[in-house]
Amino acid sequence: MTTKLSLATLADIGDRASLPSYRREDIRPGILHFGVGNFHRAHMAIYLHELFNKGRDLDWGIIGAGVMASDQRMRDKLKAQDFLTTVVEQDSDRSAATITGPMLDVITAPDFDKIIETLASPEIRIVSLTITEGGYFIDPATGKFDPDHPAIVADAQDPSNPKTVFGLIIAGLKTRRAAGAPAFTVMCCDNIPGNGEVTEATVCGLARLSDPEFADWIHHNVAFPNSMVDRITPATGQREIDITRESYGIEDGWPVFCEGFKQWVLEDKFPLGRPSLEDVGVTFVPDVAPYELMKLRILNGGHAAIAYPAALMDIHFVHESMENPLIRAFLAKLENEEIIPVVPPVPNTSLQDYFTLIETRFSNPKIGDTIPRLAQDGSNRQPKFILPSTGDRLASGLDVQGLALVSALWCRYFEGTSDGGQAIVFNDPSADRLHAAAVASRTDPMAFIGLADIFGSVGADPRFRKRYGEAIDSLRSHGAAATLQRYIDGTLAS
Repeated sequence: MTTKLSLATLADIGDRASLPSYRREDIRPGILHFGVGNFHRAHMAIYLHELFNKGRDLDWGIIGAGVMASDQRMRDKLKAQDFLTTVVEQDSDRSAATITGPMLDVITAPDFDKIIETLASPEIRIVSLTITEGGYFIDPATGKFDPDHPAIVADAQDPSNPKTVFGLIIAGLKTRRAAGAPAFTVMCCDNIPGNGEVTEATVCGLARLSDPEFADWIHHNVAFPNSMVDRITPATGQREIDITRESYGIEDGWPVFCEGFKQWVLEDKFPLGRPSLEDVGVTFVPDVAPYELMKLRILNGGHAAIAYPAALMDIHFVHESMENPLIRAFLAKLENEEIIPVVPPVPNTSLQDYFTLIETRFSNPKIGDTIPRLAQDGSNRQPKFILPSTGDRLASGLDVQGLALVSALWCRYFEGTSDGGQAIVFNDPSADRLHAAAVASRTDPMAFIGLADIFGSVGADPRFRKRYGEAIDSLRSHGAAATLQRYIDGTLAS
């Protein structure tokens, strides 16, 4: 027997899943969150759920918001179940379902006026974002705000009718200032180095295009705390929907699956107050940067490193890639010899122990994380997760053989077929030109790393180009598996 998830059926589900101990009618909104995807519902929403279960801070409920047409589908699914979510935590030795309920509503395009009205409400004291690494209108070549992006140009020309997240935030802040209400805090929860500073640069950069005085006001009045967020959360497909129904008897239109581990490190910069998240495991620190670099380079960099050899070897699941001795040994050598040595120290943390934990997390067979998810959006992820380590090593006069191999694997992936002859389906905003550059590199080996807006000065460095050339030649001559073996054996350059 299965039960359709809703507030009315919670009692019927209690023997199969952990239920909220708080009542929906007791929650009041305090946060507007842009980007109601799986990660948000497995991370920030879970922390709030756990806090609410303690009977604490019930005035920090979430109102979701989305600016993409596709967000309407998420809203429809969640509204049909009273904005409840089944979160299934899966570790290798346990699985458990939790029904979470801190979300009160989701507002989506084209109802931008309602989003602005909600942003302007004094009860909203935090505006948070998970809109993907590529959603901040940053020029990858310079690392700075891109004022020439068409969506930014459109919002700058008509700031009273914004269509981007940042234009809406600006409109909400203007309305608040006009009404004499204090500014909310803007809290980024995306995997971006210095994510608070990046968010401020985009908000102020957009505001400056139409109202320089207001941009200055934002800079002086709005807090943008940096954060590090972590929880492996795969996309939801029919597999996850079926497991939720068959294993727990719950009909959930969009359940979330995730690992048991979660982490959130956050700067304590919240002028209008915040939930007592430290009581449910959030770490507040004066400087997030060391934790952030550790996670982005070791975990996200590790994901970016194994994605492309696994895809070329026709491996679908992340845990299956870790069961492959070549990929596991490649990751270990790359991390221990090239990535970890250029990660700055982190307070009270062993980087080696952290990587051992990462290996265990990547190897979780129940999580169902996929190689296609890791391989997507490389044009935004490689410049954030891989190339900074490459650049740091080059600046210190250190070898980059393994990191150059990662770039070569990415190029080989974008040729469009695996070593087994299977067609590769790309999921990247720059897919067309990446594919064209990868194909061109068959006759001009440096064409791919010549994409200056992605590779920047790294792509022009002769030491990197030498190592990259050795790697791409090996991949074309011997294939991914044999090339990984040559790297592991120390014979890749011979």
